[in-house]
Amino acid sequence: MSSKSICTGSSLSDHISTQSLLIHVAAAAAAVAVGAHAYFYYYRRSATMFRSRVVGIIPARFASSRFQGKPLVEILGKPMIQRTWERAKLAATLDRVVVATDDEKIAECCRGFGADVIMTAESCRNGAERCSEALQKLEKKYDIVVNIQGDEPLIEPEIIDGIVKALQTTPDAVFSTAVTALKPEDAFDPNRVKCVVDNRGYAIYFSRGLIPFNKSGKVNPAFPYNLHLGIQSYDSEFLKIYPDLTPTPLQLEEDLEQLKVLENGYKMKVIKVDHDAHGVDTPEDVAKIESYMREKNLA
Repeated sequence: MSSKSICTGSSLSDHISTQSLLIHVAAAAAAVAVGAHAYFYYYRRSATMFRSRVVGIIPARFASSRFQGKPLVEILGKPMIQRTWERAKLAATLDRVVVATDDEKIAECCRGFGADVIMTAESCRNGAERCSEALQKLEKKYDIVVNIQGDEPLIEPEIIDGIVKALQTTPDAVFSTAVTALKPEDAFDPNRVKCVVDNRGYAIYFSRGLIPFNKSGKVNPAFPYNLHLGIQSYDSEFLKIYPDLTPTPLQLEEDLEQLKVLENGYKMKVIKVDHDAHGVDTPEDVAKIESYMREKNLA
């Protein structure tokens, strides 16, 4: 082989190496331009982790504009937070269940019935942020965090297991949640959050208003509206960065934390379940849920 050929081959190799370097540099610059979540999304898609380790966290705060001290309200003789904890403990997919609170009265109550408690800051703006702080204070590492709303004392363990399995089998999603059929009488109740999903079961939007809306301005009895159930699960790596994401316009306008996830371009898997929703949003709801429990012999 001539020295000219060797020299030509060397130049071609250098040229290819230079091209590869430029491509990697351009890709890195693009990721920075899009934002930190672009890197995270790529990382999760390329990872092979099964997300097998699961912790359930029940965020609970005493202060509430609508219902002060709600976690401690008694429902047929037991604090609501205890009833929620007892139901969560029945879920087969949870390796551990803890309560995350900023209030010592709630913490003392929970320790009294045997729950693990993590103290969190008063500055947490929502349940997801409280779960994020609690996650980072746990001594063990978990792949999935289930945010179990403390005001759903009749949450079914099967629903908890369902959203965990949805996240385990959907690697491009960082969030999963559940919906059920919306009752016509709840259509215009802003405390009942509605959800629309695409044909593959990913969330499109959440709203306190009725969605989808129609020209008549009335409820369409033939349309299957979805009521969002408060329970949701997160990929733990996503949950760590969630508090650092800037609040988004739709999130602030609707006061719904799920919208910050969607507005930042993340995917959210939604499962539909058959569940009579009995959340406690106001003091008036306590009597309703006690009446239901007596009727169904759930005391």
